[in-house]
Formats: sequence, C-alpha cells, structure tokens
Amino acid sequence: MPMFNSEQSRDLLPCHSVRVNNKELPQLPARTKPRTPYGIEIIENCLSCPYRGERLFCDLPEASITALSAITSSALYPKGARLFVEGQPARGIFILCSGRVKLSTSSALGKTLILRIARQGEVLGLPATLTGTCYELTAEVIEPAQSKFILRSAFLAFLKENGEAALRVAQQLGEAYHLVIGDMRTIFLSNSAGGKLAQFLLDRAEAFTQGNGELRVKLTMTHEEIGQMIGSARETVTRLLTNFRRNQLLQIRGSTLIIKDKPGLEAIINSVGCLPLPAEEEDAYVRSQAVHVFEE
Repeated sequence: MPMFNSEQSRDLLPCHSVRVNNKELPQLPARTKPRTPYGIEIIENCLSCPYRGERLFCDLPEASITALSAITSSALYPKGARLFVEGQPARGIFILCSGRVKLSTSSALGKTLILRIARQGEVLGLPATLTGTCYELTAEVIEPAQSKFILRSAFLAFLKENGEAALRVAQQLGEAYHLVIGDMRTIFLSNSAGGKLAQFLLDRAEAFTQGNGELRVKLTMTHEEIGQMIGSARETVTRLLTNFRRNQLLQIRGSTLIIKDKPGLEAIINSVGCLPLPAEEEDAYVRSQAVHVFEE
C-alpha cells in the first residue's frame, strides 16, 4: 500500500481505511460539496437556483429560463475585478448571481462618485446594452461574485421572443431609475454634508425586530466609499460620524450603526441641530480614524 501523509490520505481516500506509519486512520465521510473558488456558492443551473423566486429578472417562466440559460456563460470574479469600465462599448449584460458590485462614475480630474451597490439578481450594463452605446458606469466587484454574461446580439434576440422577459427588463430599469433619483436627491438637494450623511443612514436603516423603536444600519464600506456615495471627503464622513456619536444620535457596534435619535438626524437633514466637536478634539479623532473600515 502506498504511504501518504495524513492530510493527503484524508483528501484522496476519504471513504476507505488508510494506514499511516502502520496505524489506521479513522474513516471520514465522503465530501458532499466540492471546494469552490473564493468560498462562494456556485449556481450551475438557473432552473435549479434556490434564489430564483426572490429575484425580479430571474423569476421567469421555465421556458424562458431554459432559453436564457442557453445563451449565457458563467464566470467567478475576485474582489477588485471589473466587469466593465465607464466608456467601454457595451458588449452585453451581466446577471449577478452572487456577491456585490460597486457602480461608480469618475470625472476627468479623478473624482469618483458611487451611484449604488448592486446585489444578487440585478442585471448590470442593461441601458447601454439596449441602446448599443458605451457603459455609463464602472462595475467593480467588492466581494467575490458569480455573474452570467449574455452577448448583446443574443440578448436582444431573446427579448424579441420572450415578452415576459422584456417586461421584467422594463421593471428593473424603472427600479434603477427611482434608486438613482433618490440618491441624487440626497446628494444635490441636501443643505449640508451632515444632512447628506444623515439621509444616507436613514435610507439604509432597518427597524429592530424587538420593536424597541431603534434603527440599525449594516455597513461594509469604508469612510471613503461612503463619502463617494454622498459627494463628500473621507475626512468629512469620519468627522460627522464622530459628531453624531458624541451627540448621542447613534452608536457604533462593530459594523453596525444603531440610530438612537431618528428625529435628531431628520433635523440635521433640515439643517438644524448637532453641534460640531471642538476643533482640536475633532482633528485628533479624524487622524486616528482615517482608515477605519466597517466589515461584516
């Protein structure tokens, strides 16, 4: 019998007795799930996808899903990968099966604005693919993701043959429109950076299930990324969060912000309330928290 080290033996022969240095290792059950890149669940078949009913575009009749699967190609992407870049001619759409993708635009001077974070089930690159123009945004993976790609010509032909799918596309375009309008209202119509951040937090708040009236916000973005979403500098976000916390508007527990005073944040949106920190205390805190990151 060939000799292996214990780890090799367990990996190669998990269902058979193995002897190492004349000692029999205990049997281990065969693996039921293969190891996957980046540790994410790989969806091989759209018809058997467990999340299909929860996603607008994916919840199509079986015949449409079968036709769609025939023209898709699947790929896995690590954090930091880009699905497409702003200004690139649209090749087709990306259906996000898992993970999250940051959609952003940049100015000629290098200033970046994050429009939103796309999640599972969303169709990315849809407007440019439909109109045959260039992608308006850059799509960057912020956590390992699986996406399915459909070439533009094949996708347009699919829509012509599947009216239900065309309706879902229109619905998703409408949802994206309303999200962008809401974000633009936050960025351009707020009277102050504090108002923008307060609106950002309230828009993403979720009520506690205990019914105690508190709101929570789960964040996985750096202060810089939050700043890019509200049109402010990273240092400003750090200062404002400190300000909110010191004035007991919110608490920070790891990656969760607990909103303690919703009326207080709403007052800031209307440009009243929340006194600033003393300058020396504020500057010291900004320096100490310059690279603070919220993580799940």
